[in-house]
Amino acid sequence: MLNETIVQGLKPYLIGEKIRNMRLKKSMGLVELGKHTGLSAALLSKIERGKLIPTLPTLLRISLVFSVGLDYFFSDDRTRRLVEIVRKAERKRFPERPGATDVAYFFETLDYKATERRLSAYLADFENVPQDKTKPHQHPGIEFVYVMQGELSLRIGGEDYQLAEGDAIYFDGTVPHTYRRIGEKSCQGLVVTTPQ
Repeated sequence: MLNETIVQGLKPYLIGEKIRNMRLKKSMGLVELGKHTGLSAALLSKIERGKLIPTLPTLLRISLVFSVGLDYFFSDDRTRRLVEIVRKAERKRFPERPGATDVAYFFETLDYKATERRLSAYLADFENVPQDKTKPHQHPGIEFVYVMQGELSLRIGGEDYQLAEGDAIYFDGTVPHTYRRIGEKSCQGLVVTTPQ
């Protein structure tokens, strides 16, 4: 039996309910979640129903499956902020690969402050590098690119696509892809990716 003081202290955080909601959003059963976490379905059921308080290591295993931080479970939904602003001056610029000399793009994350992202958004400055110098990359989910300025060439799964200012492309991020600027004019775009 759980101590009443502990139960009342944790009640506003709705930890079990948050786990259940994330699991259902992913259309995942307790057995499947158990396979991903190494925890039994019975234990997970007790946690979801509030009959058992998870330890931090247990909660961490669950959080890794849903790509959320531990802080997600300890924010009170009544006071949690749903709006985050990233000011232009706060953004950091990174090359596609740290330490590389020939890079196809530089990026700035536009949403890093949001703790429960359902997408990731970047501002990208594309460079004019030879096609053989570009390094294909891939990631889970979908990618969307909107060209704000200049012209962009993408190679997706061995096929080339050219986009001009104002054009957009939507594609499967699991297919290897590269980007490079066409011409000398600067090329900038908005890149949005989603998880699986």
